[in-house]
Amino acid sequence: MQMQVLGVVALLGAGMILAGCKSAPDLTGTQALGLIQAKYDQTPPVGANIIVNDLGMRQGAVAKLWDRTTIYPNKYWADFKLTPDGKKAIKLPNGGDVIQWRPASADDTNYSITMVTVAANHLRAHDIGTIQDEMLPGVDTAKGAGYTEGVDLTGVPDALQQIAHNPGNRLSMKRHADFALANGAWALHSIE
Repeated sequence: MQMQVLGVVALLGAGMILAGCKSAPDLTGTQALGLIQAKYDQTPPVGANIIVNDLGMRQGAVAKLWDRTTIYPNKYWADFKLTPDGKKAIKLPNGGDVIQWRPASADDTNYSITMVTVAANHLRAHDIGTIQDEMLPGVDTAKGAGYTEGVDLTGVPDALQQIAHNPGNRLSMKRHADFALANGAWALHSIE
């Protein structure tokens, strides 16, 4: 009789333990990207930084984003004034409307300046990798995945988009997101 009672107690205990152990819901790539994008969409939109080198300066002049106003005696320094179309497309770091082009020499191919697009957009998350279990301090159940964070050039004139694709510009980068299970639902924990 005691053996039967102990057997029943053991079965009930095992059943209670199994009932209390629920497996975490799956986190799909679509859900993970949605959580990341929601975070990006909550932050204020920003203009994209565009590095403009010698090729970009020529492209901008041909596209009438700026006009050369001054050539200096050394023949490789120049000032360029933003055109009305240029003022609608970019902001200069100094806040003015004159680009001061000052390479170190006539054959300086490394000189560049950074401009910021007037069009402000949210970053975009795409191309998520394999979602894997992770260990995070203070988190019971966690997952993580790598993904690509990209600049959104919506509203940026075509000529400036072409300049943005010149060497030296970085329009996307690899990032890593961590997710934590909280109250039965996945939430974005952090982005590295």
